[in-house]
Amino acid sequence: MTQTEIFHDRVAVSLSDHIACIEMIREDKLNALDPAMFDALIEAAEWLGGQTEARVAVLTGRGRMFCAGLDFGSFAAMAGDGDTGATALEPRTHGLCNKPQYAGYAWHEAPVPVIAAIQGGALGGGLQIALGADIRIAAPDAKIAIAETQWGLVPDMSGCALVRRLVRDDVLRRLTYTAERIDGTEAQTLGLVTEIHPDPTERAMEIARQIAGRSPSAIRAGKTLLNTLDDGSAADILVAESRLQESVMGGPNQVEAVMANLEKRTPVFRD
Repeated sequence: MTQTEIFHDRVAVSLSDHIACIEMIREDKLNALDPAMFDALIEAAEWLGGQTEARVAVLTGRGRMFCAGLDFGSFAAMAGDGDTGATALEPRTHGLCNKPQYAGYAWHEAPVPVIAAIQGGALGGGLQIALGADIRIAAPDAKIAIAETQWGLVPDMSGCALVRRLVRDDVLRRLTYTAERIDGTEAQTLGLVTEIHPDPTERAMEIARQIAGRSPSAIRAGKTLLNTLDDGSAADILVAESRLQESVMGGPNQVEAVMANLEKRTPVFRD
């Protein structure tokens, strides 16, 4: 697939050379999150899950910012119209998650690695979307914030479940309580960001091309294994290692990886 598909006028997706590109396209609102954006992100993640040729995905935001967080204007308008459904957050409508949570957690559950490219900034819910990715590349001057307490809220889009292995507990508490904005460089130092680069999308695509050149069987199994680290015991993780290794060992892609290395050529894998 090389043509672009668009969900709800909010997210554009395409697939080329085994790399899926997923772009939030609400640039006039700094890609802020409204109900249509939640739906579009979830549909884009479901689309990604159905792309057997995809080996990696790059998640970006069009324009000046990755995502400015919640569009409070749209939710205020819904409340003014008497729509209380937006506040019914406790029901688990998407597996472990409610809808806003799944807009971020879906990237964590995606079968292939997801790389978020953060230009401009990722604030509040925008940061929680990025935390669903496996890897985050940010511009050095990108504005990063757990911004919810600025608006009298708590972070509630799955970020807390995902950030706990990245950031020291006391630092996470400081950032949450103060809603302090930090730049990409400090965010990398604290663990919220993987790398900084003056062109996050360029760097994300560079990493994506590296991943796309590896065995897709090993990459998908590797993500499954690494996701086991979230809550698995040592016993769970060790069993997962063995089962996943058995699933790829001796398979056509593993044999091709060995032969390509021995013959010093580019491997040709099966999706």
